[in-house]
Amino acid sequence: MRTISLILLPLICCLFYGCGEKKNKEQNPLKKSLLFYASFDKGIGADYANGDPLLYDSPNRKAVDTVSNDLSYAAIKHKKGGGVSGGALSFYDKTRAVAYFKSQKNLNFKEGNWQGTISFWLKLNPDEDLKPGYCDPIQITDVRYNDASIWVDFTKDLPRQFRLGVFGDLKHWNPNNISSDSIPSYEDRLVRVDAPPFNREKWTHIAITHEFLGDTSGKGIATLYINGKPQGGIKQSDPFSWDIEKSNIYLGLSYIGLLDELTVFDRPLNNQEINELTNIKNMKSKLSL
Repeated sequence: MRTISLILLPLICCLFYGCGEKKNKEQNPLKKSLLFYASFDKGIGADYANGDPLLYDSPNRKAVDTVSNDLSYAAIKHKKGGGVSGGALSFYDKTRAVAYFKSQKNLNFKEGNWQGTISFWLKLNPDEDLKPGYCDPIQITDVRYNDASIWVDFTKDLPRQFRLGVFGDLKHWNPNNISSDSIPSYEDRLVRVDAPPFNREKWTHIAITHEFLGDTSGKGIATLYINGKPQGGIKQSDPFSWDIEKSNIYLGLSYIGLLDELTVFDRPLNNQEINELTNIKNMKSKLSL
């Protein structure tokens, strides 16, 4: 009888109080929502991924048959120290080569309601470090920047602005594929930040939250955060159509500087959670990775 009681006791406790693992997940919504995490502490691949964890690079965006996963083409080095916490990626020149993680399963893409949060850190002086032209530290798309895409960039003119861009299907918002500057609604798809707080001495945290992207009724919205503070939002009513197998999370297009702690969640985090991401020790503790 005593033996039976000892066996049943843990089952009874689990029934009435919840199993430890389930309870832990419920108390840790960040970890529960995690899709992808690349700390770059020990290497260039992801620490955790629902999809492919490898970082790929190729001579250019169209060179799909010439690909490596050891940075043979991109002007990127893995920096063992000097990251937000541990290592980081160091982009040292502007080239046509591209580096990317694959989107499939690493993003929560769903036509009509794509939602999630993208978080990462940058360290650079944009006006002094970047070469002439636009620069996209992050660009997520299956085709290009203006066709079903989310990105952040630095503008080409000095002093450089920092922008969030969210564009649905090109054939919907720009059916004639004319110059974007000629379309009044182009600005409605951007958040602009004047005098952004980037410098070589301190890391800057960036987060993008989004939900209902692809919902043509107008519920779609994306918000840009810098160091935990919202900078503005974009309302969206464009459809988002992807060939998910061709979609990638591109890193450091024409970028020169450091990039670290790329993290993707399957839902838009709230303001408190975004602030939690800016404390890197706290974030890593909650993710337990």
